[in-house]
Amino acid sequence: MARARLIAPQELDRLIRDAAPLTVLDVRWRLDRPDGRADHEAGHVPGAVYVSLDDELAAHGAPEDGRHPLPEVADLQAAARRWGVDTGDTVVVYDDWQTFGAARAWWVLTDAGVSDVRVLDGGLQAWRDAGLALESGAVHAARGDVALTPGHLPRLDIDEAAALPGSGILFDVRAPERYRGDVEPMDPRAGHIPGAVNAPTGGNVDERGRFRSPDELRERYEALGVTAGTAVGVSCGSGVSAAQAAFALSLAGIDAALYGGSWSQWSNHPERPVATGDRP
Repeated sequence: MARARLIAPQELDRLIRDAAPLTVLDVRWRLDRPDGRADHEAGHVPGAVYVSLDDELAAHGAPEDGRHPLPEVADLQAAARRWGVDTGDTVVVYDDWQTFGAARAWWVLTDAGVSDVRVLDGGLQAWRDAGLALESGAVHAARGDVALTPGHLPRLDIDEAAALPGSGILFDVRAPERYRGDVEPMDPRAGHIPGAVNAPTGGNVDERGRFRSPDELRERYEALGVTAGTAVGVSCGSGVSAAQAAFALSLAGIDAALYGGSWSQWSNHPERPVATGDRP
């Protein structure tokens, strides 16, 4: 499995200045503001192309498919070429909210065979904190030539997610109150997949939004039950924040399969059981 990679703002700035074979993608997205285009145009890393998570890093299907089904590779390739991605490019992705959008882009592009996808550690705030300049306005890249192929990262379908707690660990990375079923602001039923272990994404980053060290991440997941040879999966609300967890696990040297449908798919299948409370 391809290892996750972080990049510091100063290193990204050097790559931009050196005119390296590079594509920078601005994947700003939030649950309450999914369209980040206006924020992008107000100020972004120089040369960064805006990517719509909802429209370009997800497909659109029936509710039974979940809110953010993984995109078909042909659609993703067309989008990546619009972003200017060429064969052999280093692709750097960033956002401004807990690395959720950037990690989704990292997962989708790595799964599609892009070999060098890096996440800007700390996102746009880290770039600002480093005193580096922003540019404004829309960015229109020259068309790229990248060719994508699917299936380079492990994933789970709904049946595999249901079975995994019996032989490995399925992490539900949503906030504890959603895992317990106290609240459910997005999906038709509250609770979690029976057997899933809660591991909120906030534990993967520090107070500045930067990823904890590989040793710290490994210790975290070992304390949650991961041992050598454990089959690991990650689930969330709709497959976005779970990609952040997959990235963090990869930094720790732990392979994790993404359940792309996540709770938004599971909860739309009334025949699937639901667990509530603190326990798996």
